[in-house]
Amino acid sequence: MTLFRCMRATLAAALLAASAGVSWAQTITMASTTSTEQSGLFGHLLPAFKKATGLDVKVVAVGSGQAIDMARRGDADVLFAHDQPAEEKFVADGFAARRYPVMYNDFILIGPKADPAGTRGKDIVEALRKLASANAAFVSRGDKSGTHAAENRYWTQAGITAARGTGYRECGCGMGPALNIAGSVGGYVLADRGTWLNFKNRGDLAILVEGDQRLFNQYGVMAVSAQKHPHVKTADAQKFVDWIISPAGQQVIAGYKIGGEQLFFPNANSAR
Repeated sequence: MTLFRCMRATLAAALLAASAGVSWAQTITMASTTSTEQSGLFGHLLPAFKKATGLDVKVVAVGSGQAIDMARRGDADVLFAHDQPAEEKFVADGFAARRYPVMYNDFILIGPKADPAGTRGKDIVEALRKLASANAAFVSRGDKSGTHAAENRYWTQAGITAARGTGYRECGCGMGPALNIAGSVGGYVLADRGTWLNFKNRGDLAILVEGDQRLFNQYGVMAVSAQKHPHVKTADAQKFVDWIISPAGQQVIAGYKIGGEQLFFPNANSAR
């Protein structure tokens, strides 16, 4: 009986603590682009968010197109991507109340240091024309990611839709694997600067094209609407949105650096 009373007292104390506000941490699911994960940003960002709110975040890192599809199905509570036209359609279709700009960096063309196709410079469109003309090895993400969507825009601007050269190949993979393939075949690849700065297996690869205004890379965040999917944790997702666009969250983004170089630049108040 003494043991039973002790166990009962312990259980009562636990229930009293719970009623006083002690609870297990809640977890939200985020569908996000691979660049935010593979750049190391979330490893830097999410502990600060949990410290501020007590919320855990489970990240599913895929291409932006797949992340948006995942959020459309209601398989995520929050969406963090970098394909603005697709994100704006996501909001227009009622899957989120609003899209919030968060941060930006830029795309860069990576290739062999010797640059056999002669792409080096600031014009991404002219560089792609040279790659197609030279039949140079080019590794495309081919995964409907934000990077892949941007690459397709640049090919269109170059007037090249189908014949991208015999060296063009799609890997259907994330940014890190695409960079690895480019390194192994001595090829070219469009990358986001954040993943490149965190990429360790550079070998003979180097930045060849940067500085073109068309290479601007904007990220946005959205809480998935409970009106579309009643089971999603919209209120907790909005806590993440509110924190990441707050001065505190923006400061954490700005503070993420590799080798003294900043990977992402906060711009929550931007209209872009």
